[in-house]
Amino acid sequence: MIGQRKDDHVRLAVEHQREHSGRNQFDEVSFVHHGLAAIDRPDVSLATSFAGIAWQVPLYINAMTGGSTKTGVINRNLAIAARETGVPLASGSMSAYFKDPSCADTFSVLRTENPDGFVMANINATASVEKAQRAIGLLRANALQIHINTVQETVMPEGDRSFSSWVPQIEKIAANVDVPVIVKEVGFGLSRETVLTLRDLGVRVADLGGRGGTDFARIENGRRDLADYAFLDGWGLSTPACLLDAQDVGIPVLASGGVRNPLDVARALALGASGVGVSGGFLRTLLDEGVAALIAQISTWLDQLAALQTMLGARTPAELAGRDLLIHGGLRSFCADRGIETGRLAVRSRSAKAAHEPTGSPR
Repeated sequence: MIGQRKDDHVRLAVEHQREHSGRNQFDEVSFVHHGLAAIDRPDVSLATSFAGIAWQVPLYINAMTGGSTKTGVINRNLAIAARETGVPLASGSMSAYFKDPSCADTFSVLRTENPDGFVMANINATASVEKAQRAIGLLRANALQIHINTVQETVMPEGDRSFSSWVPQIEKIAANVDVPVIVKEVGFGLSRETVLTLRDLGVRVADLGGRGGTDFARIENGRRDLADYAFLDGWGLSTPACLLDAQDVGIPVLASGGVRNPLDVARALALGASGVGVSGGFLRTLLDEGVAALIAQISTWLDQLAALQTMLGARTPAELAGRDLLIHGGLRSFCADRGIETGRLAVRSRSAKAAHEPTGSPR
């Protein structure tokens, strides 16, 4: 039953990707073009570091699947793509492994095929510390993701209906494992208040997991006999909204959800993300065109991201957070309602230049 659910998730996620690859709120973020800001390509690095974690690139393959024969093949190919491109990689939820240890190889293949890469294990917020440690051990994981997904569980026919234990359990896991803990949403977004709570629980990193990509409320509704939760389509906060909401929260944030191209990666980094994750878009490429096509896609994205940094004068991904941005449309309205001042984002480079000018120098 668990294996069938995992296969259903993959099938429905890819169908969703094929149907919904259009606009989202990343399109309401634009860079101010400065024609003389560009630098030399050899001076550009894609390396990023945060919370004691160092990645050679700011792009990662985010949590997808595992737990069945078919999803084990998918994980093998994802691991090969990660190995060949140097991107970090997260497993899908390992709940199936805890219920049926015979499916362990559908997850451990991530490490077998990618022995030297950065691999993240993934558990839910009800897992015990002992299960968290087992997940880390199985993958020899460099970090642990804990996913939170109240909306998905609510719509899932066999989903959880009790959530009050999540906060104390996250705190307990964060205090008792030896790798950084990353808490992620699965596509409905983390509000500022939620990220601040996670910080206070000892969580090292928050993966904002916003609306705009795979919609798990819709996927789970597709598994219901009556599809009677259609009213939840579109629930949650977009990834750009989460990034704007999470400014200065005191812990690093990662951005995932609705990332469609290298420009979205650059936008997310400019909005403060330390790294940017992709799931559905990469899964679609893998299943439609194969692992060689996915390797080519990731390699192209990384090359184009370096090109964007060159054009924008950002020697590192972190320097993108100092480039001027304009916020438009509904995203601007969200910021107004949440008390987020957007005007300063449009003149960040001017403020940085003024800070480095000698006192009294002409403007």
